[in-house]
Amino acid sequence: MAGIGFEIRKILERKTFVSIIEAYGLAGIISSGPWVLSVIGVLIIGLASQSLIEDQNLIVQYLVSVTYLMACSLILTGLLQLMFTRFIADRLYEDKDGIILPNLMGAIWLVTFVSSICGSLVLWLLFEENLRYELLMLANFVVLCNLWIVIIFLSSMKVYLKIVWMFFLGYAIAVLASVALSGFGIDGLLLGILLGHSFLFFSFFYTIIREYPGSSFLRFDFLRIDQIFISLAFTGLFFNLGVWTDKFIFWFTDNTSQHIIGPLRASVIYDIPIFLAYLSIIPGMAVFLVRMEADFAEQYDRFYNAVRNGDTLKHIKYQKSRMVYTVRQGIYEIFKVQGITVVLLLLWGREILELVGISPLYVRLFYIDVVAVSMQVLLLSILNVFFYLDCRRMALSLCTLFMVSNLLLTLLSLELGASFYGYGYAIAATLSSVVGLLLLSRKLDKLEYETFMLQ
Repeated sequence: MAGIGFEIRKILERKTFVSIIEAYGLAGIISSGPWVLSVIGVLIIGLASQSLIEDQNLIVQYLVSVTYLMACSLILTGLLQLMFTRFIADRLYEDKDGIILPNLMGAIWLVTFVSSICGSLVLWLLFEENLRYELLMLANFVVLCNLWIVIIFLSSMKVYLKIVWMFFLGYAIAVLASVALSGFGIDGLLLGILLGHSFLFFSFFYTIIREYPGSSFLRFDFLRIDQIFISLAFTGLFFNLGVWTDKFIFWFTDNTSQHIIGPLRASVIYDIPIFLAYLSIIPGMAVFLVRMEADFAEQYDRFYNAVRNGDTLKHIKYQKSRMVYTVRQGIYEIFKVQGITVVLLLLWGREILELVGISPLYVRLFYIDVVAVSMQVLLLSILNVFFYLDCRRMALSLCTLFMVSNLLLTLLSLELGASFYGYGYAIAATLSSVVGLLLLSRKLDKLEYETFMLQ
């Protein structure tokens, strides 16, 4: 499903400085758009509303509410994201494009039903806020859950400029609507972000309809027993839990957090540096989309086409060596580009924090978090290769290691004191990436043997 990567790579073929900036800029926006643009959009809404809302606590409540919506929607849909991606990729390979849209409709109906039930139960059991706030939280949660499902298709589509404009328009609508409705307090801010995310969802959904016309309206083939990959469901769940585990621990530890609204808590000491650090993933994610999605996907196809078409062993080994070289170069480029980003932020991190009005006391934790999110980008690239090679158990083991190590090391960092905050997440991401590299190296060494002997 690396169609958009191939299109962006065509820009690089012009071999000009402008084309390089254009290609990697577009790739960075598309690959990290759901993460980074949402962070930027929410922060802009918060900053723009400060002069319009007298009670600054309402802005904090809004920021925390949206953060929980993001976290919980990603964790819930993590059960379906990878499993549904595999289903769509298999149908594309089989040239069964006609059943893709009906199954997407089925997935949307399923996600809407499950997220509505789960959201309603949580609001009913844990919240005692006004009805408007609870209804807006529920609506935002359902829309976000569906948005993560349709975003699955972005990598397979080739209309990259349209996707970039949709991202910008969606968050522009969110910012403008939130500021315009800020007079209604937190309800107006939540309605604004709901309008922006709803625009993104329906725009992406319309684009998918144009790309994949369906043969029927509604199907649930992806839930058939022979189409369900349980390992992929838990891989998606454990990865998202791994990403958010340290945040939840800091949020619900009394010494590091404070009550915000309803049952929701936040950790001022931990939240600001980590969410700013996530902005640094744009360069690495751009390389990931162009090199790992497009270049590796092409070499992957050549290797397995050589196997299926009965080419000579010499040619099969040559294609395998090219594929391994592409993996190494892709990981090396991600490491290099993200490493340069880390070095620049280490040099100018204090000045950047002062520029955005954040105390330099956060700078040490900011440095740790920048390294941590950079290792997370590397982990994503390794997992991507495992998914292509159908190493589902390895991917599941890696995500389990990431989740468990982040949980245990973050708890340990709390026991050791404030000077160790952030190290749990950073060490967990680094450990998982190093183990992933070792497993990937071993897998690639005996790839042709397993390709033939395990059939």
